[in-house]
Amino acid sequence: MGHVLPSGGGKALMNVDDAALLLLDHQTGLFQTVKDITVAELRANVSALAQIATLLKLPIITTASEPEGPNGPLMPELAELAPHAIYVPRNGEVNAWDNDLFVQTVEETGKKTLIMAGVWTSVCVMFPALDAKAAGFNVYAVVDASGDPSQMASRTTLARFAQSGVVPTTTNAVICELHRTWRRPEAAAIADIYTVATPDYRTVMESYQKAKDVGSAQKQYQDRM
Repeated sequence: MGHVLPSGGGKALMNVDDAALLLLDHQTGLFQTVKDITVAELRANVSALAQIATLLKLPIITTASEPEGPNGPLMPELAELAPHAIYVPRNGEVNAWDNDLFVQTVEETGKKTLIMAGVWTSVCVMFPALDAKAAGFNVYAVVDASGDPSQMASRTTLARFAQSGVVPTTTNAVICELHRTWRRPEAAAIADIYTVATPDYRTVMESYQKAKDVGSAQKQYQDRM
C-alpha cells in the first residue's frame, strides 16, 4: 500500500513509492581520503538517509568493492540503522553497475527512482549514476552523503552530473522530498531524523516545546484564578 501524499504539487519531486536508496562504498578506509566534507558530517548524513529510508520502507542496497582490502569495511552504522538493507558483494569492480548481481538487485526492487550516495562521489557514485541514467532510471546523487578527495573533484563531478541529467541533491532535501507532509503518522520520528542531518533543528524543536509548556502552565494558572 502506498503512502498518502498531498494532492496538487510535487509531481516534479521524487516519489517515495517509486524510490530506492543505493549506498555505495561507504568504507572506513576511504573515509580517510575525503577532503570536501568532514567525515563526521558525512557519516551523519549517510545515517540520516538510512534512517528515513528504513522508516518509510524504501528498499536499501549497500555494496563495497574489496571490503577486505585497504578501502576497509562498510561503516558499521548501516547494519544498525538499516537492518533490512541488501548487501551486494562485488568482485573488485570499481563501478557497481559493472556487477551483474548489483544491477539485478536494483532492477528487482521495481523502483525507477534511485537515490545514490557514496565514496568517492567522482567514481563510486558517478560511474553507476551515469550508467543507471543511461538505463532509464531517474537518478539523484546525494552530494553531502558522499565524499571526494578534493573540492576540485566534487565540482567537476557536479558538472558531469548536470550534463548527464543526474540530479544533485542534499540529505536534507531528500528527507523533505520523501517526507512531504507533517500529517504522516511517522512525523515525530521524521522530526528526529532531521536533527541527524541538521543538528540545529533540535534547538528548534526544544524551543517550540518549551514555548508550549510555558503557554500551558500560564493557562492552568489563569484557570485557577
